[in-house]
Formats: sequence, C-alpha cells, structure tokens
Amino acid sequence: MTADTLTARLADDLDGTFPEVVRELSAGLFSGAFRMLGNRQDAEDVTQEALVRAYRALGDYPVDRIRELRLRPWVWTIAANLCRNRLRSRSRRPQAPLTGHDPIDAGPGPDEAAEHSDLRGRLADLLAGLPWSMRTAVVLHHVVGMPYDEIAAALERPAATVRSDVHRGLARLRVAADTEEQP
Repeated sequence: MTADTLTARLADDLDGTFPEVVRELSAGLFSGAFRMLGNRQDAEDVTQEALVRAYRALGDYPVDRIRELRLRPWVWTIAANLCRNRLRSRSRRPQAPLTGHDPIDAGPGPDEAAEHSDLRGRLADLLAGLPWSMRTAVVLHHVVGMPYDEIAAALERPAATVRSDVHRGLARLRVAADTEEQP
C-alpha cells in the first residue's frame, strides 16, 4: 500500500487503519531507534511511544490535515525527538546495572550471536561518536531506508543539508573505522 493510500484511509478511519500504520512503520522505527540509542529496551520504548503519540495527535487533527500529512516523516519527527530526549536523559543520570537473570532468547547460536554482537557493538560505538545531526541522517537513510526528502521533512531541515550530513557522517565513520583497525 502506498503512503498516500494509507494516509487517505487513515483520514477516513483512524481506528481501523492505525494498526496498518503500526505494521508498516514499527520495524523501521525500531531499527532506526536501536541504531541511534544502542539499546534494545530504549528502542522498543521509543518505538511504542512514537506510535502512541502519533495516534493521539491524529485523533485531534482535522481530516483535511491528516490527508495532507506525510506520515512516515511525521512519525519519524516524533521518534527522532524521543531518541534525542532519551540520550539527553541518559547523560544526566547514569544507568544502574541490571541485576537478576537475563531473559531467555531463542535467537541464533552462540558463535553467530557473538559475531553479530561484536559487529553491532562496533557500529553502535562508531555511530555514537557522530554528532546527532549526522548520526540521525545516516541511520534514517542507510538503516531505515528513507529518501532524503522524507528525512528532511522529519528533521525539519533542507534536503541538501541532510545529504551533506549523510555524506560527512559516512566519511567520519570510515575514518573512525580505519583508525580503529590500525595497530
């Protein structure tokens, strides 16, 4: 279903169509939030909160405004702001280590999980070293797969600035990765 069709259906039947919005956007929201935050639980919380806030806001919008809405960039504006707030909150108060048992995970085997975990951890560390604007632009473009115009709408910045942030962010990631690999 196209974004325009989904938005039109949303304007006509918010309660009946919003579950489709959740199915359409939640995986990308989680993936992007996870890359920006580096924490599964925070990413799940941000994904859920962004969708809840979007639903509540849409309930207050007139039908004409919903029809004109660019849904994915609009929801990503909410999610990106929640990610930024979560990171700010983290920096103000240190997180206490969790005690007790880790939940059982029926994921990949230990060798594969360790390899993926190392790679994900390295990528998360490299991304965390980028300024917020570059990190967000790189994640939205390369992880979520959003085109530049949607990212520009979500971040409320010119598309040329977003392209520049993606290009400069990737260049910084390459330099950081190369520096990390040198003995």
